Amino acid sequence: MSKTQQEKATAFAALHERDEAFAIANAFDGCSARMFEALGYEAIATSSWVQAAMLGRFDGNTSRTEAMAHAKVIVEASDLPVSADLENGFGEAPDDAANTITQAGAIGLVGGSIEAASDDASNPIYGFDLAVKRVEAAVAAARALPFKFTLTARTENFVRGITDLEDTLRRLQAFEAAGADVLMAPGLPDLESVRHVCKNVGKPVNFMAGIPGQSFTQSALQNAGVTRISVATSLYTTAMAAAWEAAIEIRDHGTFTYIDRPGVIDFATLLRST
Repeated sequence: MSKTQQEKATAFAALHERDEAFAIANAFDGCSARMFEALGYEAIATSSWVQAAMLGRFDGNTSRTEAMAHAKVIVEASDLPVSADLENGFGEAPDDAANTITQAGAIGLVGGSIEAASDDASNPIYGFDLAVKRVEAAVAAARALPFKFTLTARTENFVRGITDLEDTLRRLQAFEAAGADVLMAPGLPDLESVRHVCKNVGKPVNFMAGIPGQSFTQSALQNAGVTRISVATSLYTTAMAAAWEAAIEIRDHGTFTYIDRPGVIDFATLLRST
């Protein structure tokens, strides 16, 4: 690998300035990161759900240290810029979000997201004022890094059962005013909602594909105003579904036909060639 963190950061920021939308592949380990690089992706991301699943846990049950270790493996495996799912910054206070961004930059990440989801089931997202202060702190930490760190600010309204589009938009507009580089509202239910958000903010919008019935084509999302498309857990769950089916074949039939199916690749060759 030859690109510096500065070069990766510049390249990643530039992707958000193009007219056409781009897809960012959510890697789950070093091998998948190299595979996506070999396939021609221009950037990769992490997924907190996937990181937790790889440890045998549910999303939201990993530490900042574990998240950084996971992201560092992916950063070091590929020459692509990597943006991390940094959950809520691993703490409620604005300083928690800021410290997470500082540590993200230190391990080689060039982007990351801070979300407004709390750890309180009775109040699943932070109040408006606290959510904005947390983004402001994350932005300040990002700007203190010696390269362009692309900060994504997320509001989790729709994936936490709060289907209030105007509150979602109000939060995104406040995050934009606070200095976030990219805006994200996972779970927007239809293209009209996506279009409404994109029309009423000035920063690039990341759409999260991966929810059945709410994952639209790249061209449709581009026409709605989306700049970046992440795929959340879907690549990992697709891979695990294939492993599930293969394991059932072995258990129930004692056969191994999955080995000869088209599309099975030689990962040893892939790792040697990248």
